[in-house]
Amino acid sequence: MDKAIIGKKLGMSQIFTADGKVIPVTVVEAGPCTVVQIKTKENDGYDAVQVGFGAIKETRVNKPVAGHFKKAGVTVKKYLRELRFANCAAYELGQELTCDVFAEGDKVDVTGTSKGHGYSGVIQRWNSHRIGPMSHGTGPIHRSVGSMGACSSPSRVFKNKHMAGQWGHEKVTVQNLTVARVDKARNLLLIKGAIPGPKGGVVVVKQSVKG
Repeated sequence: MDKAIIGKKLGMSQIFTADGKVIPVTVVEAGPCTVVQIKTKENDGYDAVQVGFGAIKETRVNKPVAGHFKKAGVTVKKYLRELRFANCAAYELGQELTCDVFAEGDKVDVTGTSKGHGYSGVIQRWNSHRIGPMSHGTGPIHRSVGSMGACSSPSRVFKNKHMAGQWGHEKVTVQNLTVARVDKARNLLLIKGAIPGPKGGVVVVKQSVKG
């Protein structure tokens, strides 16, 4: 990976091409991000660049965290992420990464935390059908999980059975999206299509592994 940046999802919009076509885009406030730590194989067992994003008051963090930023000689940041670049030695402490690391037309992968929907039933979570007829005394079981498919053998429910449970709020990566526009003056990336997470959610935009 040669290019990556941390950003905040601002929401969706649309832009127009020169020939009048509409492109749906997600607006991401990408950077500026600051290099806080450079990890090496000798000290940490692997190469990576720790990057901070989002201003925050120093009183909002504890002393060990504040000391971590002070050691790097940078202001305190709200979010920290590790990025594994192909050449981590090319980066320096305090260096700033801005949205213009990407250009219009670049292919990117976007990783974020999907919207959480809480504890959900099988119909909402897995698009299951309702059970049985809606009348004739079938009882209040229409939105339940239905048959588990087990009998005396194997006397258990098979793994990966679609059941009720926590839906969403998990790490999701959408691959091979296109950067539609770069607005360096406002630190914005306009990415064609949808990306994971709610408005205000933190995302990592990185060079596509497939593009």
